[in-house]
Parts: sequence; structure tokens; C-alpha cells
Amino acid sequence: MDGPGESARDAGGARGAFAPGVTGRPIWRLLLRGLGVYLPGWEAPAGAHQVVRQAAPGGRRAAPVWVGPPAFLDGEAGFGLHLPERRRGLEPDREIYVRGRESPSFGLVVAGPSAAIGTRVVDAAALVRFARRLTFEELLDAGDADSVPYAVRGARAVENVVFLDRAAGVGLCAEVEPTTRAARCPVYVRLGDPAERTVRAYGTVLAAP
Repeated sequence: MDGPGESARDAGGARGAFAPGVTGRPIWRLLLRGLGVYLPGWEAPAGAHQVVRQAAPGGRRAAPVWVGPPAFLDGEAGFGLHLPERRRGLEPDREIYVRGRESPSFGLVVAGPSAAIGTRVVDAAALVRFARRLTFEELLDAGDADSVPYAVRGARAVENVVFLDRAAGVGLCAEVEPTTRAARCPVYVRLGDPAERTVRAYGTVLAAP
């Protein structure tokens, strides 16, 4: 993995240019909703500043690049976090949102220390697994066996996750592609100094080889 100073382009992307393809998706709306719940009064981002990721020549898989600690960008998988530690037994705050009735899609906003996710390298797959576990636990009624199928269905229906680590000043957003079921993190968030009360979001753009 490249070092922190070896990114193809800094986290500001193409000199502040926005990535409009990010802001029209459910994950963006979930992010804004989560910011309103857990960071009320903060200035919401106007858009996601694009981070261009150069494709590797010859179709080879490029190595991850850093976009400023603790975040990195790993090709089509999107952003991730490299954490100094992982901890068990932490109970972050969470809010579950449901879209649709006949075939509902679940979205989860989680606020707490990133170490609660349980792995030092947090990528899209790890974040979605964590969100599905939290959703299952939230929907399960230990005294009602009939709640198990509902909890399982709810966990499987999680398609959008926003994780906000207010103490570390970072956030990560994951989505599950409805057709392929592949998970990726298209948005990374940096929370400004509390005195500034600003939020800056970064979106991925894959450049041509």
C-alpha cells in the first residue's frame, strides 16, 4: 500500500470539482439525514468533491492509494479506513431507515468510534457486514422466536450504510449495488473542527487508463 504522501491526487480531487453522480443516489440522502441527526447545526456538504483514481495500465489491479490518514482509495471498491486498533463491546448509536413496502431496502446510520466495526482495515464489505449485524440485533426480540425471520430479512436488505466517527472526524458511506450485490464505498467524509462545524465529502471517479 502506498504511503500517506503518495496519492495520485490529493483528497480535494480536481481542484474542488464536484462528482455529481454521487449526490443523486440514496446513499447521499442517507448521509444528509445522518448528519442532521448526529451533527445538528453543522453545515452540510454542498456536494462530493471528486477524487480521480487512475486505472492501472493493461487492466491490472492498481494498489490502494492514500487520500489522507486514515482513509485510502482502493479502485472500484471505493474508500476505506485503516485504523490503529479494533475493540470489542462498543455500542455505537444507530438509526434504521426503510425505503419501499413490497420489497423494502434498509439503510443504517451509525455514529460512534470506528474501532467498534471490529477490524483495522474497514472497506465496503466490512462496513456492510457490521451494519447487517447491528440491524439483525436491533430487529431481533430474544423472547419472540417469530422475530428471527424478520430480523434475518432486515439484515439482508441493508443496502446503504453511513458511519460517522465524530471523535476521529471521519465518516464512511457504503452502498450495495442492487443487481450485482457488490458493495463499495463511494463517499468519504471529513468533519471539520467543531468550531467550524463543517462537513466535507469526497466522491470517487474512475479516470480512463
